[in-house]
Amino acid sequence: MTNKIRLLIADDHEVVRCGLRSMLEGTDVKVVGEVSTGAAAVKFALDNDVDVVLLDIRMPDGDGLTSLGRIKLDKPDLPILILSTFDNPTYIARAVALGASGYLLKGCTREALVSTIQKAATGESAWTREELRRVTGALATPRLTADVEVPLTQRESEVLRQLAYGLTNKEIANTLHISYETVKEHVQHILRKIGVSDRTQAAVWAVRKELV
Repeated sequence: MTNKIRLLIADDHEVVRCGLRSMLEGTDVKVVGEVSTGAAAVKFALDNDVDVVLLDIRMPDGDGLTSLGRIKLDKPDLPILILSTFDNPTYIARAVALGASGYLLKGCTREALVSTIQKAATGESAWTREELRRVTGALATPRLTADVEVPLTQRESEVLRQLAYGLTNKEIANTLHISYETVKEHVQHILRKIGVSDRTQAAVWAVRKELV
């Protein structure tokens, strides 16, 4: 392939960016940009010609999933891959709902990295069957597509937003300065009110409702 795939890497750790660049040397993928924040990723992707974007999730100044949503608004056809340390079903569900082309774990092999980027560049989905199987149930829940107004309290909305960002109950408790038990109670109320059975489905519902 004469034309190289132009890749933008967004990760706040220089060691990760260097590692990715060296893994891609000698392949048909050329790193044309490296940024360390979500906001910089959005700016570079919208201002430059890139074929694929590789986005870390946890970054300062706009996390990867928020950046994914913002880039997709202006360039809906640009393939975006999510790169994460976390094999987190909530992250995966949000990435699917926001239109990512695939999800790579930082421990993946060079072969998997290159083939996933190549697949995304051709416009193909790079989701594995297993990943999609985990979230398809969440995306297909009838109640999620029904546009019903759900009377969540302000605190429940805050908890749901944090949950959709992939935080655990313990992390939500720390962020909102409330007890772990209270968070557990709120999560149960949220699931019951929106008519879903787990956190992944709740996260997808929150994305569809544009709460995150």
